Amino acid sequence: MKSYFLRRLLLIPPTLIGITLLVFTITRFVPGGPMDRMLQTAARGADQGGKKASTNQSQGGLNEEQLEELEEIYGLDKTILVAYGQWLGIAPREARISKGEYGDRGDEMIGSEIDPETTALVVLRGDGRAVLVKRKGAAVESAVFQETGKPVESEGWKVRYETEQDRQARYQRRNTGKENPPAYRPRAVIYQTRFSGILQGDLGRSQIYNEPVDKMILGRIPVAAYFGLLTAIITYAVCLPLGVLKALKHRTFIDTSSSVLIFLGYSIPGFALGAILLVHLGARMNLFPLFGLTSPDFDQMNDWAKVKDIAHHTVLPLICYMVGSFAMLTMLTKNSLMDNLAADYVRTAMAKGVSFPRAVFGHAFRNSMIPIATSLGSLVEIFIGGSMLIETVFDIQGFGLLQYHSVLERDVPVIMGTLTIAAFLMLLGQVISDFMVAVVDPRIKFE
Repeated sequence: MKSYFLRRLLLIPPTLIGITLLVFTITRFVPGGPMDRMLQTAARGADQGGKKASTNQSQGGLNEEQLEELEEIYGLDKTILVAYGQWLGIAPREARISKGEYGDRGDEMIGSEIDPETTALVVLRGDGRAVLVKRKGAAVESAVFQETGKPVESEGWKVRYETEQDRQARYQRRNTGKENPPAYRPRAVIYQTRFSGILQGDLGRSQIYNEPVDKMILGRIPVAAYFGLLTAIITYAVCLPLGVLKALKHRTFIDTSSSVLIFLGYSIPGFALGAILLVHLGARMNLFPLFGLTSPDFDQMNDWAKVKDIAHHTVLPLICYMVGSFAMLTMLTKNSLMDNLAADYVRTAMAKGVSFPRAVFGHAFRNSMIPIATSLGSLVEIFIGGSMLIETVFDIQGFGLLQYHSVLERDVPVIMGTLTIAAFLMLLGQVISDFMVAVVDPRIKFE
């Protein structure tokens, strides 16, 4: 059985890679990302200013250099696999990218004996130093600082050569509807590299809020864990005894009435119930607050007042979280216990003089917990649980609302960060569930 669980754990990384690669690929083709919004903003600004786009301003009033810079910021200049490798941390990222064209005699080269057709002048971004990149055919022969003659590689810079065809291919990727790309000069590109991805513990920065993704997620985990723990504790504390009671009182008024109530709650979506509760108990009767998890003057309250304030804000969203899980766990407990009460070993125990309560709780109840043990592994997801719809209704800054806003805003780093954590905990929860089943039922042997 040890080898089985070891294989299951070893399968988590490739499964996680498959999930994240699929979603990462989808995000590259979904319109409305940060670059599209920036282009639309630039276009609106140009229209409001009464300006016409010039011939070198191809999209949204931005010239070719500005468009390429946007692509490099959002990683759109790379292929999907290379960009995914950079996000994963196995491919280097390019930073401080500086460019210079061949055949362009800049001011610093006027009067010199340098041939601009074979030597490009590149001014390093954020540095200001000039670099002379000499080529031989389509290969870089040397790249040295103009003042000192020192090779740029000695300071960690890298150099590559871009042909006219490379630049035209990049233009066509950006302008898929245009068949005739403009003529370009070849150029030299100088940059620095660094490994920064999920393997290095870096989830990136939000493209919308410019904040580290890990800090944004950590800020939402306490809210998710708070509601997750309360939901799990109350659900198991209520549903397990209720399921036992329904099994013992099968086809009685208690069983029928409780079934009507729990299935009625199961049929109502949590977010719809939340809207109803807000309208009637919040807006009309003014019994509960309408939004948030704390009041505006929360910081000025004493400790006991803070506890009461949080509890007051928790009631309505907690009801919406729990209402859907009551039916499944209650009916699972009831049906499993009824099956075990009808088993031969229970009848044999009672025939030997074992009392009915002891037969129920000493023999049947433990075996009835085997199906329920399969759901215990999902408890690890309480730290990133929640419902984006319920949190939207109540304006609770939880993990679900963060995912919802990231999808709406096409914030790819946040989407990938939340997805990675959620998928990892889901896969880990499945392994824990199998382990719990093996602990509860010694007859099960995973091979």
